[in-house]
Amino acid sequence: MAERPFIVIWESTRACPLACLHCRAEAVPDRDPRELDTAAAKDLMRQVAAFGQPAPLFVITGGDPFQRPDLTELIAHGAEAGVRVAVSPSGTPTLTPLRLREIHAAGAVGLSLSLDGSTAELHDGFRGVPGVYRWTLDAWDAARALGMKVQINTTVARHNLHDLPDVVRLVRDHGAMLWSAFFLVPTGRGRGLGVLTPAETEDVLNFVYDVGLTVPAKTTEAHHFRRVALQRRILSDTGDDPVTVLRLGPLYRELRERAADLGLDSGGRRARRPPLDVNAGRGFVFVSHTGTVHPSGFLPLGAGNVRETPLTDIYRDAGLFTGLRDADRLGGRCGRCEFRRVCGGSRSRAYGVTGDPYAEEPWCGYRPGSFPYPGELEALLGSGVPAHPRGAQ
Repeated sequence: MAERPFIVIWESTRACPLACLHCRAEAVPDRDPRELDTAAAKDLMRQVAAFGQPAPLFVITGGDPFQRPDLTELIAHGAEAGVRVAVSPSGTPTLTPLRLREIHAAGAVGLSLSLDGSTAELHDGFRGVPGVYRWTLDAWDAARALGMKVQINTTVARHNLHDLPDVVRLVRDHGAMLWSAFFLVPTGRGRGLGVLTPAETEDVLNFVYDVGLTVPAKTTEAHHFRRVALQRRILSDTGDDPVTVLRLGPLYRELRERAADLGLDSGGRRARRPPLDVNAGRGFVFVSHTGTVHPSGFLPLGAGNVRETPLTDIYRDAGLFTGLRDADRLGGRCGRCEFRRVCGGSRSRAYGVTGDPYAEEPWCGYRPGSFPYPGELEALLGSGVPAHPRGAQ
């Protein structure tokens, strides 16, 4: 992770016709004249390829990347340069089967779509425009028909906290490579949304772990999911009840009961997808529409600009990036936690809440040293194995 990121996110534009309540980019209707132009964007892709093979996954996001008329040209260039390119568009009328066929033909390997509710009322209300729910489902089905890998992202917030099992049902029924539960970071327009309590976060993380047997599931900006996965693996071996040992609350029980009602706890039992050891600046890097480089799109501290310094140098050598890869710099409970080297907490949320990227994770309720099986944990971590078999997908 110190030499090469797993994923590079490029904010190709901030132009977007939606008005999402949580928008990190605070997107606007028109494109910014300071955006990386076609030549600069192609140079960025060559910089990504310079990390070596296999190259990091390069995700073109926004705003809405379909607002760029050179999108297919850029995808084709990335493919020629040996870079795997995925696209994360907004659910708008531009997201048509024709456009999807174009980006697929250009070489896009995957599509990332947002679904923040199981009904049009929930999703469209969160996205600020009527019709987004239907456009998203239609694009999802069209992409699957083309053979594209589809990832579904769901922002976990007050409006849909009790709707999550129904979202998972849609993921199961429509099919997806991956479902990602995104835990809100207070930045951009997301500062105005209500926060989850640490207890609620624990309940949701354990629910995500459970449904990982039904759909391939992960979290975004909830790095303590790796801690939960390790705890649950050990408890599975010991036969102890996670509700009792982990002190899970009524929200967890409600989500589990609804999941059972929907049949999400029966049928085929798949191997869980192991949580990847990726965090801000550690396996992850974000490039803004103007070329500034950040450890995450939700951590607005810059470490340079790709117009002036190669991305490889910024990622490997910038003090902000090397600092975030040093678990010994973490403060508060994160710094004392036995899980800090496999978790580290959301550095973006720590910064958003406290102004310090090394502060403790505000949405984590775990008390360091309280897990009753330190010997089993030490043996598991010492073996170097992940929370689940690496081949599980």
